[in-house]
Amino acid sequence: MQQALENMLAMQHRMNTRVHEQWIQQNFAWYRAIWIECGELVEHYGYKWWKKQEPDMEQVRLEVIDIWHFGMSALFTPGKGLTEMAAEIAAEVAGFSPQGLDVREATEALAHHSLETRSFSPTCFWELMLASGLDFDSLYSAYVGKNVLNFFRQDNGYKDGSYIKNWQGREDNEHLVELIAELDHQAEDFAERVYSALEQRYREAALAG
Repeated sequence: MQQALENMLAMQHRMNTRVHEQWIQQNFAWYRAIWIECGELVEHYGYKWWKKQEPDMEQVRLEVIDIWHFGMSALFTPGKGLTEMAAEIAAEVAGFSPQGLDVREATEALAHHSLETRSFSPTCFWELMLASGLDFDSLYSAYVGKNVLNFFRQDNGYKDGSYIKNWQGREDNEHLVELIAELDHQAEDFAERVYSALEQRYREAALAG
């Protein structure tokens, strides 16, 4: 877990640096993004007792991944290294025992903590992660995949419109799921392997026309 956490923290730092080079010193309101994402998650899960609703768990889990992006960002402080941060997260969730909250209850608990403390609680997040049907391995692979795909799109013309999102009749995120399934999620260079796999398939699709 320690290495996986360090990998994700490093990737999040890299992503945030693209937005603002000195992003840690800017003290952005990450807690606000967290509770707003919590609201969006509940929309996908459903809360309207006055009409029929079916939880869209795929979208729920995507929101959980988005919350993790903002949550990790909230944990950065000037002068604290990635190894120390990863160790603190690992220690906080070590031996975590779920309270048995459902998705709505876990989401509300996380949102409440964020609003009350203007910070992020890994243990509250862990409750939500498990309630939504994710475990740490699936969180890691989904986070890395989305992060790498975002960078891959940018590196291949996403901003100027030259990037081709559909490869041979399927969206890039569908290819991503297939490629991730073939890779070792525990490899230290997992992110680099995902990027390389995307690059190879993208080129093959382009050559195939």
